[in-house]
Amino acid sequence: MKRFPIILMIGFLVMGFMSSCLNSNSNDNIDSDYLRANTEYYLAQANLKNPDGTDFYKLVTAPWDTTAQVLMHWYNDTALTAGNLVPLFTSTVDVKYHLSLYDGTAVDSSYTSSSPADSIFRLKINSGVIMGWAIALTSMHVGDSCRVVVPYSQGYGSTDYNTIKAGSTLVFEIKLKDIPAYEKHTVHSY
Repeated sequence: MKRFPIILMIGFLVMGFMSSCLNSNSNDNIDSDYLRANTEYYLAQANLKNPDGTDFYKLVTAPWDTTAQVLMHWYNDTALTAGNLVPLFTSTVDVKYHLSLYDGTAVDSSYTSSSPADSIFRLKINSGVIMGWAIALTSMHVGDSCRVVVPYSQGYGSTDYNTIKAGSTLVFEIKLKDIPAYEKHTVHSY
């Protein structure tokens, strides 16, 4: 399980590429120092170990795009939720979440919401959420609680979004509460 050193190498290549792009006359609005700090944080998290030497995070890759990845750490015993439903990309889910930036700055939380229920945020996964959320949620079972570290490329990329600066690594604490609409697309043959 030596995948993180490879990620480290890829991360430095990406960071070098992004630095060279940012130093050119591109229209990106990413601050290169901010991007560097976010990338270094992500790489440090990717290499984080448990006291027993095992990886703290699991690198989760989107089945639909092998270049799209997030880091996930399950807080719960996954053996207890293994028989529960896993949402599809087309499912509507109920989650509780807290979002912060790499430096711990709180950005958003469902815990201030009261609709559709106390602290619940309801969303359809394929309806415009960031790719990092889609990857994480389609990798969770109902009842799972996870810490998810989303690299900027699977977050808001090179675009500012409200108080989130371009190039931000996003850190989510997510609990998948329910799947009120477990939708599948069927293929019709004529």
